[in-house]
Amino acid sequence: MNPNLERLQTYPFQKLRTLFQGITPNPALKHINLSIGEPKHATPELVKQALTDNLGGLSNYPTTQGSDALRQAIGNWIKRRYGIPPLNPNTQIMPVNGSREALFAFAQAVIDTTKPNPVVISPNPFYQIYEGAALLAGAEPYFLNTLPENGFCMDWDSVPEAVWQRTQLVYACSPGNPTGKVMDIAEWSRLFELSDQYGFVIAADECYSEIYPEEHIAPLSALQVAHQLGGEDYGRLVVFNSLSKRSNVPGMRSGFVAGCESILEKFLLYRTYHGCAMNPAVQAASAAAWNDETHVIENRRLYREKFAAVTGVLAQALPVKQPDASFYYWVRTPIADTEFAQGLYRDYNVTVLPGSYLAREAHGVNPGQNFIRIALVAPLSECMEAAERIRQFVATI
Repeated sequence: MNPNLERLQTYPFQKLRTLFQGITPNPALKHINLSIGEPKHATPELVKQALTDNLGGLSNYPTTQGSDALRQAIGNWIKRRYGIPPLNPNTQIMPVNGSREALFAFAQAVIDTTKPNPVVISPNPFYQIYEGAALLAGAEPYFLNTLPENGFCMDWDSVPEAVWQRTQLVYACSPGNPTGKVMDIAEWSRLFELSDQYGFVIAADECYSEIYPEEHIAPLSALQVAHQLGGEDYGRLVVFNSLSKRSNVPGMRSGFVAGCESILEKFLLYRTYHGCAMNPAVQAASAAAWNDETHVIENRRLYREKFAAVTGVLAQALPVKQPDASFYYWVRTPIADTEFAQGLYRDYNVTVLPGSYLAREAHGVNPGQNFIRIALVAPLSECMEAAERIRQFVATI
C-alpha cells in the first residue's frame, strides 16, 4: 500500500462521530445538524428538468473535456460574473465532478517528486482535502495560520525563504472555509508576485464565491486580479468553482476549473487516465444552472435572511460576526471546542463542528482550538431554533 496513506488523519466528521459515541442526546428535542456545509435550500426546478430531459445521454460515454455547450455556459458565466475578456472554452475551461475531486487530483498532477522535498502551502484551518492531496502527491504540507489577530489573512511574508524555494503548489481559499474571509486585491497581488518569483502554481478554491451578504458587492476572484495585473494568460493560476453551494446541488457533483492553458492541458491528460468524465445528463443540468442567475439571487436572499435573524440571537451568547461571505459562522467558544460540541449535542441535540478538527497544530498553535464552525444551511425556522438552544446552552456553562 502507498505508505503516505498512513499519514492521513481521520476526517473531521468521523472524528465528530467518535466524539459523540456513548452520548444520548436530549430525546425531547429534534436533532438539528449545523456541522456540515451541505446546502438544504431547494434544488432549482430548471436544473432538475434539464437533468431528466437529458437522461438519454446515459447511453453514451462522456468526454473528459466535457461538452461544448457546458464549457461555453461556464465561459459565459465567468465573463458575466468577473467582467473579464472571454476565456477560451476549449483550452482554459474544463468541467469537473465537483471542486473536491478536482482539488485533490490537481496536486497529483502538479507535484514534481523528482525535485527534493516538495512543499504545498495551505491555510490553517483549512478544507481537509488540501492536506490529503499534498500528502498523497508526495509533498509536505506547510500551514499558514489564519488568526483573529491578523483578520484571518494568510501572511505570505511569514513563510521562510527556504520553504518558498521548495513550494510547488499553494492552495488559496477565498471566501475561506471556515472563516468566510475574502482575500482582497493586495493579498492576491502579493501571492502572484511570489508565484512569479518562485514558480509555484496557485490553486484558487472559490466554491463559496456566490454566497455573500451585499447583492452588489461580490467577492473578488483570482481571475479578476490576474486580469487587472495584466496576466491575461493566467500563468500558473487555476481557479476552482462549484455548483454545490451556488445552485444547491451537492449531490450532482459538478464544478469547473479555469485558468492557465498550459497547466490545464496537462491536467486534462491526467484526468483522461484518471477516468473522471462528467455524466452527460449532469453536464446538461450544469449548463442550465450556469446559464441562470435568478435562482442564485434567491439563494443569497435566503442566506441573508437567516444571517439577519440568527446573528442577533447568537450574539446574546457568543461573539459572532457575519462573515465576508459563505454560510458559516466561525466563532470562539467559552470552553474547549470539543467539550462545547459534546455538551450542546447532549443537552440540546444540536450538532456543530469543533474548530480544532479543521486545523493542525502549526507554529506552536492549533488555530481552530476553542472555535466552532456553524453551518447556516438548515431552514430558517431550524436555524432560529438552534440559535436559541445554543444561547440557552451557553447560559449553563
